[in-house]
Amino acid sequence: MGSDSHALPNILETGKNELEIVDFRIHEEGYEWIFGVNVAKVREVLRMPKVTKVPNMPPEVEGMAEIRGKLIPVVSLARWMGLEEPPERKKFLLHLEFLRENVGVIVHEAKRIRRISWSDIKKPPDTLNQKLGGRITGVVDTEDGLLIILDFEGILHDIGLLKIFREEEALEEAKATKKAYTVLLVEDSSVARKIIRELLENAGHQVIEAEDGSQALEILNQHLERAKKEGKSVRDYIQVVITDIEMPKMDGLTLTKKIKETAGLMGLPVIVNTTLSDDTNREKAFRVNADGFIVKFDAQELISMVNRLGERGAES
Repeated sequence: MGSDSHALPNILETGKNELEIVDFRIHEEGYEWIFGVNVAKVREVLRMPKVTKVPNMPPEVEGMAEIRGKLIPVVSLARWMGLEEPPERKKFLLHLEFLRENVGVIVHEAKRIRRISWSDIKKPPDTLNQKLGGRITGVVDTEDGLLIILDFEGILHDIGLLKIFREEEALEEAKATKKAYTVLLVEDSSVARKIIRELLENAGHQVIEAEDGSQALEILNQHLERAKKEGKSVRDYIQVVITDIEMPKMDGLTLTKKIKETAGLMGLPVIVNTTLSDDTNREKAFRVNADGFIVKFDAQELISMVNRLGERGAES
C-alpha cells in the first residue's frame, strides 16, 4: 500500500455477505502476526505521525496525534498484546473511525486489501483466543497463514476507551413507558453483547442471544415452525431483532435481507446496531429494509427505538 496516505475502496454490495479487510501485520522476534480490520472502519493508513505523551492514559495508549485537524488517541497494539517489538521496526498508523470516535492503531505493516466472505470466517482456536484476551472475532485461512480479525470494541473496552452514552436517560425512559418486549440480540462481540443485553434487561425487556446471523436465522426459523404449529405469529414470541453488521458466517445486512424476504418473518422490526458510523452503512441498512439504524452505544436511542418498534411488532 503506497507511501504516506492511502485511499480505500467502498465496501461491497449490500446483502452479499462479503467484506473487504485491510491486512496488516505486527512483528515480534521470529514471528509475524497477521491481522485484519474491516475497510469500513479505516479512514486511511499513514506513516507514523508525531505522538505526544499525555498523563493519566492507559499504558496501551502511546499518546495523542493530530490527524486532519483532530487530536486522536494512539493505541499500541503490540503493547496491548504484551509483545516485545523488534528494535528499529518501521511503524504505520491505521486511522480508524467507529463508535463515533477516531482512534489511531500502531501497526508494523499494512500489506493489502482482501475480499472475503463472512462465511469463510471461522471460530478461533481457544488457545489463540485466550492468548489475545478473548478479543478475536474470527480467523481466515490465507496463503500467508492464519489471519486474525480482532474485536476492536472489546479492545477499546479493555483499555477504558469504550463509551456508553445517555444510560441514565435510557433508564428514565424505561421507567416512564414501562414497556416490555422480547428482543433477539444478534452480536458476535461478547463485550457488546453484554453491554446491550444489560441495557435492555435494565429497561425491562427479555433478551434472546445469537452470536451471528446464521444462528439468529436458525432461531427465527424455529420460532416460525412453532408459530405455524400453534396457529400464531412469530411476533407472539419475538417483537424486535437487533443485529450488528460485522459478524462471521452471516453478516447483519444479509440477515436483515433474509428476514425481510421470508414469509412469516418479514413483519419483524429489525434494528441495525453497529460500530460503523458512516452514512454509507446507514444507507445500506435501509436498502435491505431495516426499520432502524443505531451507532453503538447510545443507550437512550436504543431503548427508545426498541419501545417504538416493539409496539409495532407486537401489534402487527
